Amino acid sequence: MSFQPVVPLGGYAGWRFLERTMERQQEAFNKSTVVQRDLDYFAEKIGKVTNAEELVGDYRLLKVALGAFGLQDDIGSKFFIRKVLSEGTSARDALANKLADKSYFKLAEAFGFGGVGAPRTQEPGFAEEIAEAYRERSFEIAVGEQNDDMRLALNVERELTDLASNSSGDDSKWFSIMGSSPLRQVFDTAFGLPTSFAAIDLDRQLEVYREKAEALFGSSDAAQFADPDKREQLIKMFLVRSEISAGSAGYSSGQIALTLLGG
Repeated sequence: MSFQPVVPLGGYAGWRFLERTMERQQEAFNKSTVVQRDLDYFAEKIGKVTNAEELVGDYRLLKVALGAFGLQDDIGSKFFIRKVLSEGTSARDALANKLADKSYFKLAEAFGFGGVGAPRTQEPGFAEEIAEAYRERSFEIAVGEQNDDMRLALNVERELTDLASNSSGDDSKWFSIMGSSPLRQVFDTAFGLPTSFAAIDLDRQLEVYREKAEALFGSSDAAQFADPDKREQLIKMFLVRSEISAGSAGYSSGQIALTLLGG
């Protein structure tokens, strides 16, 4: 039995529906046979895995490991994933530290194959930690099959919460946002930036992001998105602008402004 999330509406109205029904829908999804079968296998086998080679060599384990970090599309790139995992994150020149997408860093850090001592696969509670992330990501993907904008909005709630509240500097936070494809799509759309914007000088991109954030949210600081109200405002801007861009809402310029400002 497989539960498919229900997203009957698009745009911000659809997001509000999803928010109201999220707990019940996610609970039903987590009980799906396919999800539970994957996680039962992972819990049974992962404690015996001691290196990257063994993890990459088991398709079912790798499916859960990558899925927990939103990297499920890389399941065929075994050499690349093995290198990310085996080098770990301790060495400055480790591959995970060089990649703009920090999902690879989180993957390598979580499994701990490149460090000193036993990997984290041997730790109590590790399987459930990865399982929880896998459930959350898998639900996002299932929602995305109904409406991809809703998947991106869910990603904002999860990823931006952690990023905005961590101890890194403001530059680092903004660069992490720009290095995350899902977050970048949300911010670029909310800020009204063209697709070509991503091709300009990175420092100039940072300046524009700060200018837009200041104008729209009252602060240029990326840490402001630790505030759930600011995240909700961002999601609303993204969904409204995305719906307008898709041509599904015949708003005038005045109606657009009222939609973005109002409830």
